Order: sequence, then C-alpha cells, then structure tokens
Amino acid sequence: MATHKLSSNEVAALVGGLMDLDNESKGGDGEYRSYKFGSDDLALMGEFHALRMINDRFCRIARASFLPMLRIQPRISSFPPEIKSFDDYRDSQDNFISLSNAKIEQLRGNLLFAIPPSFISLLTDSYYGGSLRQVRNHRTEFTSTEQRVIEILTDSLVQALRLAWRDLMELSIQITSREENLQFAAFVDNDDMIVNCSFMVQLPDSEPASFDILYPLQMLKPISSQLRSRVQSDYVEDDKSWKSRLYEAVLSIPLPVTAELAHPRVSLTRLMQLKSDDVVPVTIPEKVRLKVADIDYYYAEAGEVGNNAALNIIEPITKHNK
Repeated sequence: MATHKLSSNEVAALVGGLMDLDNESKGGDGEYRSYKFGSDDLALMGEFHALRMINDRFCRIARASFLPMLRIQPRISSFPPEIKSFDDYRDSQDNFISLSNAKIEQLRGNLLFAIPPSFISLLTDSYYGGSLRQVRNHRTEFTSTEQRVIEILTDSLVQALRLAWRDLMELSIQITSREENLQFAAFVDNDDMIVNCSFMVQLPDSEPASFDILYPLQMLKPISSQLRSRVQSDYVEDDKSWKSRLYEAVLSIPLPVTAELAHPRVSLTRLMQLKSDDVVPVTIPEKVRLKVADIDYYYAEAGEVGNNAALNIIEPITKHNK
C-alpha cells in the first residue's frame, strides 16, 4: 500500500502547533487554531473536471502499455489531481525513482513521469518470464535492462496520454530526458506549484503499484477554462481506424443462406402412407428464391457446378418484383 510522507510545510505547522500548545499550557487557558493536514488546494484553478476525464480515458488506454510486460491488461484507476509545490512532492517521495521528462510543444512546457523503482523491477522481472511480485531493494541506479524497460514503457505511456488528451486538444509529447534522482530533476523550481496525477495499477496476487504524472501549474493556466469545463469538445475527429475495424467486424458476421427449390403438397392420407424409397414428385420453378437470414434477397436459377449443386443469381428481390 502506498504511503505519503508529511510535506515540509505540514511538519513545520505540526511543530509550531505543538510549541504553541506547550506555551499555552504553561501560561494558562488560551485559544488554539486547528490545522488540516493533506488539504487539496484546488481553488487556484477550480475543479479539474476535464483533467479527470482525461485521466480516466488514459487509464483505459494505458492498460495495453503493460500487456507486453505483465502478460495481462491490468486495471488502472486514477486519483483526483492534487495541487502542491514541487518541494512538497519531492519530500513525499524517495530520491531514487524513475523520472522521464517530456516536452509539450503546444503548451510550451514539460511534464514528468515518475515511476517507483519497485514497480520497474517488477515489470522487468515479469517481462523476462518472472513472477508478479514486489521487489524490495535499496539500489541507487537502474540496470541497463531496467532502463530499456523504462524506455519501452514511457514511450507507450506517451502515446496513451496523447490519445487521452486528443478530445480536448491535440498534443505532441516527446521524451527529452530521463533521470534517476528526484533531487536533480530538471523540471521546475522547488517553490513552483505542480498538478500531481496519481495512478494505481492493480496486480494479481500482489500489492497494487502506482506511478505519477506531473504537470507544472503554470503550463496549465492558459487552458484553465477548458480544464474546468465538463464538456471537452464539440468537434469529434473521424477515427478512420475505428471505422475500418467496425466495417471489417460487420462484414465478418456469418449469415445463413438458404434456397427454396419447391413446395410440394400431399394429402394427409398420402403422407401417412409414405415409406422408405417412396418418391414425391416436385416441380422446380424457373426462379428460385434465395434467402439470407430467412429474408428473400435474390432470384436464382438452380443448376450444377462440377459435382455440386449451385445457384446462379439472376436479380435482387425488390418490392416491385415480389
């Protein structure tokens, strides 16, 4: 289970509050002020309705990114975006962590993928045939194999994030650098505010893993009105690949085809007298009705092709020639 450390501001408030209570207890009765820990300061830009929808869509798309490594498509869930300083986020994380810095041309800024090393070790172990289990280690750098896994994963997550943002706006996201120490991350200044989007990956027979995507708050301010909106876009781009797959799926639906060659009529007395090797005479019409899924579609002629019975389609059946 993921744990969060107290930020520097929360620790300072806690120590200051204890000192104030100690002074008040010596001096007699006094007033005290309550402090709420872990409050989400979302008032700066309002509720991130659009960003939450983007994160939910990213969860569905990013499942395929973990398929080559986990051999399953895990369930991914997102937490509400949090606004905090980069210094507070850094205090809540270990220094050794996988950091992938990506550039966004349209917003003139960067975003950061932060993946814990334990999750990287699990993905690497599973990618090469190991079991899904959390690996605890105290290393300070990734191996060459783990770095390759990080590269494959982050490139796939970038594509998933680009598709998740597409309904709001088209973004070109490109990985520019990778780091292994949060203290040396060239992302934003320590006092700058960031938007932290956390994601949890459900793993079978193991504790869930998590990773974060960080956006600088200053980068998102120009589109704050769009991020507050519950409706993302009035224009939906045609997805030709989806239409093509749907068209192929419809064409691959099997349909039964039958032909009615004759409708012989016999009396009940004759029917009761029928026995093996008896012959019932029939007259095959010039035009045979060809049915598709019990619906009359074509007129055809009965014949043979080689040693097989066959039908030669003459014309479609319409309302006028029924």
